[in-house]
Amino acid sequence: MDGFSDLNLFTLVARHRNLAAAARELGVTPPAVSKRLAQLEKRLGIRLMNRTTRRLTLTPEGELYLSNGSRILDELQELEQLVTRSRAEPTGLLRVNASFGFGRTRIAPAISEFVERFPSMRIQLQLTDRPLSLQEEGFDLGVRFGEAPDARINARLLLPNRRIVCASPAYIERYGTPAMPHDLARHACLVLRENDSAYGTWHLLRGKRMETVKVSGALSSNDGNTVLQWALDGRGIAVRSEWETSAHIARGELVPLLTEWSLPNADIYAIYLERNRLSAKLRVFVEFLAGYLQSCPDLAPQGR
Repeated sequence: MDGFSDLNLFTLVARHRNLAAAARELGVTPPAVSKRLAQLEKRLGIRLMNRTTRRLTLTPEGELYLSNGSRILDELQELEQLVTRSRAEPTGLLRVNASFGFGRTRIAPAISEFVERFPSMRIQLQLTDRPLSLQEEGFDLGVRFGEAPDARINARLLLPNRRIVCASPAYIERYGTPAMPHDLARHACLVLRENDSAYGTWHLLRGKRMETVKVSGALSSNDGNTVLQWALDGRGIAVRSEWETSAHIARGELVPLLTEWSLPNADIYAIYLERNRLSAKLRVFVEFLAGYLQSCPDLAPQGR
């Protein structure tokens, strides 16, 4: 089993791209990890990693070893679970990436319930303002809004998610209600600066008719929670997701606007690499997460 042990070590180092971080997770010293990597490369007769003082990068041979090795490790885990049916619950580590807002309010509570049900599981949740690469950063699962990025990625729909134009009753009382999308250009709009989307450009659709409106206002942010709070404070009109506005709309704290028009959906997906497709722990977690989100009363799709 030395080969499998070395493969486990290599995939861990490749995930972190840092000897010290890998050593901390293993509970050993960085020199010990470095020595084992050198022994592995000597046994294989190839260089798997290029080492600098700041970061490790994989050679083409290292990329091949990682890609196929990860699949082999997953298949080994599947085999072990298959022949040990008495241990029905999933075990092991999952690394999950999600956005700050949705991650804090929805994914973190779901994970808390998941590990209560499956105490043999370990989950590392990393929240970021931008999606991270599953391949380069070593994540098992990413929670994303919109379509899967490319054909190499497997995607499971977790929750349909509309985007809604909304404002507080106080704002509407003071400034009136826009009747058509082009009216938004005369209103104070709360603009979210995120990803690479066109800044301050909103696209609204009714049937086959599309209107693109350039909006502006005194306030903008790269944080969706901040924009939502400003809308609740009556500072302007915002476009926010159904998952975070439904409770406020139900309580009358926000009012949907231009309801005959729709915006591009931001459906919520779990994405994972093809090599992880057969992972039992990943499959169980994704099924649990989908069920958890769909059972939340305030996440029930509006008007569907």
